[in-house]
Amino acid sequence: MEEIPVKVAVRIRPLLCKEVLHNHQVCVRVIPNTQQIIIGRDRVFTFDFVFGKNSTQDEVYNTCIKPLVLSLIEGYNATVFAYGQTGSGKTYTIGGGHVASVVEGQKGIIPRAIQEIFQSISENPSVDFDVKVSYIEVYKEDLRDLLELETSMKDLHIREDEKGNTVCTRC
Repeated sequence: MEEIPVKVAVRIRPLLCKEVLHNHQVCVRVIPNTQQIIIGRDRVFTFDFVFGKNSTQDEVYNTCIKPLVLSLIEGYNATVFAYGQTGSGKTYTIGGGHVASVVEGQKGIIPRAIQEIFQSISENPSVDFDVKVSYIEVYKEDLRDLLELETSMKDLHIREDEKGNTVCTRC
């Protein structure tokens, strides 16, 4: 059987302090020993990976991202797509907070991947590497390049090039 090239993970964050203070309740539960969650009373969903509220940044990175980074080093393309409503924990998982002040265990996907990629590059001086990175935010169908502060949301579009590749272009 052919391996499916897209894997989907869900990470459930713990309640924030303000949510606890306002008596909010957790509405998502992990079904033990499965890759399933329950939302509300009876809506069950299955994923490739499920991380509960006590999961660590290390656990998420090693399970989901490290295999992609290793493939990337071998010359394959890789994409990580974080999706969720505002306040769901995307920024924490991806970045880990303010980069300058993040303690080692709190580092998110991006700092860990960058560290591993450039470590591998430095360990292989006889190999030529060409590193290209995009950090695109999709918000209400608008695209914004988070690495280019001057880019207007109206300037980026997803298109298909003449070879059939999906590309992000500036207008």
